[in-house]
Amino acid sequence: MKERLKPKIRKPRNLFSESKKVTVSLLSVFLLFIIVNTFFYPSFYSDSGSIRRNPVVSRENPGKSHKTRVYMYDLPTNFTYGLIEQHGVARGGEKSDDVTGLKYPGHQHMHEWYLFSDLNRPENERVGSPIVRVLDPAEADLFYVSAFSSLSLIVNSGRPGKSGSGYSDDDMEESLVGWLENQEWWRRNNGRDHVIVAEDPNALKRVMDRVKNAVLLVADFGRLTADQRSLVKDVIIPCSGRIDAYEGELGVKKRNTLLFFMRNRSRKDGGRVQDLLFKLLEKEDDVVIKHGTQSGENRRVAKQWMHTSKFCLHTDGDASSGCRLFDSIASLCIPVIVSDGIELPFEDVIDYRKFSVFLRSDVALKPGFLVKKLRKVKPEKILKYQMAMKEVRRYFNYTHPNGSVNEIWRQVTQKVPLIKLMINREKRMIKRESIEPQCSCLCSNQTRIIHGV
Repeated sequence: MKERLKPKIRKPRNLFSESKKVTVSLLSVFLLFIIVNTFFYPSFYSDSGSIRRNPVVSRENPGKSHKTRVYMYDLPTNFTYGLIEQHGVARGGEKSDDVTGLKYPGHQHMHEWYLFSDLNRPENERVGSPIVRVLDPAEADLFYVSAFSSLSLIVNSGRPGKSGSGYSDDDMEESLVGWLENQEWWRRNNGRDHVIVAEDPNALKRVMDRVKNAVLLVADFGRLTADQRSLVKDVIIPCSGRIDAYEGELGVKKRNTLLFFMRNRSRKDGGRVQDLLFKLLEKEDDVVIKHGTQSGENRRVAKQWMHTSKFCLHTDGDASSGCRLFDSIASLCIPVIVSDGIELPFEDVIDYRKFSVFLRSDVALKPGFLVKKLRKVKPEKILKYQMAMKEVRRYFNYTHPNGSVNEIWRQVTQKVPLIKLMINREKRMIKRESIEPQCSCLCSNQTRIIHGV
């Protein structure tokens, strides 16, 4: 009988040994890849170590922080420091040999000075800013036009010719836009990538149609037409506060006045509601009503009452968002906003309902309604409002290291993607004349409905 064949026993594989071989092979391929691309295709890598960008698609790495590059025009001095000089001359001052040493005069539209000064500071002092100033316009994402358009309006205190200075705001506006339209960078994109500050409601009013493509920094949309304004492209900014912030104890212990209201009673458009409120409230015992314009004495009076009142009334007048609103927030005096279409600064980060009382005009004008409602607000609720104001009031402070200036630049930076979209789109579109609103325009509160009482 044949001997039975013995089955062969297969030896187990050495898995560690095979894994080691695979690893060595992969490392060899990877090293070969690096050597070939380093010596034969060095342009495969960018300077930062990332793959070179596609020249057609320009997109920053989402994970990489990128500051918006802003080029500030070196404007002729008659649009900046020269206006400070003109303001002084109109008040009996002398011409200056060096206008750059002149002090900007205080008023509620000083934003233009703070933004101008910020861009003139060394970069290492601009802590927390979302933008960086560039000196080469070819590198810029945005172009800042630093004209003092609001100061120009008050050079002659609103009475052109009376001072005998010979200065004309109309001439300044025409001259500024004429200068801009001669600039290569303005003409390149028809001003869409430019930022122009015009916070005073009448600033650049004569030439607004010629600069409306730019990002406008304004206090409100009250004097702008529907085709000039847009929440998509423009930025609502706060007026400059004119009184000191309240730093005392929170609560109602030192606030014995229910409601304080101080405004110029002789207003233009929108002043009807204000005038009626004056008449309704002036006889109330715990309500203080003062008539006053911007002056040192009136600021002292406003500070005294804002720091000792629970509520401060704000109504439509010349501008929906005058400095009194921001003075009341600085004073931790709860704003009572009577307006049917107000635009407010920085609403993507600030919920004004957390520290303000909003009322429709028709409701506020009902006899006795306003004071009755405010008297019902409990001390605990007032304290809650005050704490909320204290958290956000830096946003309205132009001298705070991380205040209004940084927030305005952040708001402007958010416009950049849309600006690029509109520029690229406009270059390929067939231009047609149309009176219909553009679908790309998100306008102000056209419904005139406000969320509130």
